[in-house]
Amino acid sequence: MKMNRRRALACLGGTITAGTVLRHAHAAEFQLKWGTSHAPNFPSNLAIQRAAAAIKEETAGRVQVQLFHSGQLGSDTDMFSQLRSGALDFYITTGPFLGAIVPVAGITGVGFAFSDYGKVWDALDGDLGKHIRSKLIANAGVYPFDHIWDLGYRQISSKSKPIVTPDDLSGFKIRVAVVPIILSLFKALGASPTALNFAEVYSALQTGLVDGQENPVGLIYNSRFYEVQKYISVTNHLWDGLWPLASTSTWQRLPANLQEIVAKHVNEAGRWQRVESNTANEKLRKSLADAGLQFVNADIAAFQAKLKARGYYAEWRKTFGDESWSILERYTGSLA
Repeated sequence: MKMNRRRALACLGGTITAGTVLRHAHAAEFQLKWGTSHAPNFPSNLAIQRAAAAIKEETAGRVQVQLFHSGQLGSDTDMFSQLRSGALDFYITTGPFLGAIVPVAGITGVGFAFSDYGKVWDALDGDLGKHIRSKLIANAGVYPFDHIWDLGYRQISSKSKPIVTPDDLSGFKIRVAVVPIILSLFKALGASPTALNFAEVYSALQTGLVDGQENPVGLIYNSRFYEVQKYISVTNHLWDGLWPLASTSTWQRLPANLQEIVAKHVNEAGRWQRVESNTANEKLRKSLADAGLQFVNADIAAFQAKLKARGYYAEWRKTFGDESWSILERYTGSLA
């Protein structure tokens, strides 16, 4: 005797709901990979895991996202190439890194542009964020989610001396990301920057290939740079965020209803991550001090004055164009 679905559920006495049946009805149709270069417990990776669990739950297991952390899938350069080709489904990286492909994405890396988080989120959740996302979609072959995540304000660490004024950077060998706008910043400040992928930084510091590096405190702590550095100069020389990205080919393969679910949970995870990242960075300052690093406050006004005198802001205004620069200054105030 045939029994329709409604009668079958009724016969089970309500102990199993329709939602429960559907939750277990589907095998994973989409096994998706998300690559990062960060340590397992870094706030961005925790956020990805939160999103993955929620996506699996709401799609009844049809979409499963697996995290590959700590550069397991290669360097940042490798993973971004994989993302664009469709070999990697999701990736998260900084705006300045993306600027090598879509120049305007690097505008968040302008030195000393954002003085506080209020200005950061107003800009990136507002017109500046919309402007950057439109260019990424059009020119990079990737799909950026609605909310950029937080990496934190970048600080300078060093082994030989604290960095307090621009004069302290004269001839200073500093590792920077493989990113033109950050390289340009430290050249303008008189340093001797060396661009290296993140996986190479610890050994470069350990062997003396470079004297210092610059990163948010979360990366300094999780990468154990405190073992090979003595000072952290609080420069806040640029705020750094993380763009969660999907491969365009992956995104187009997902049906519209699954796209909506994935986007919802990635964006929700991003809002959680912002709070978690800021809280974690504040706690890690104490952990780094306990590990023996000395914190010193830099003369930020002196750094800004040197950048203006060296034409740094005028140069990058030409690179980004008047339209993008005017959107930036709408939130930061005049930079030149």
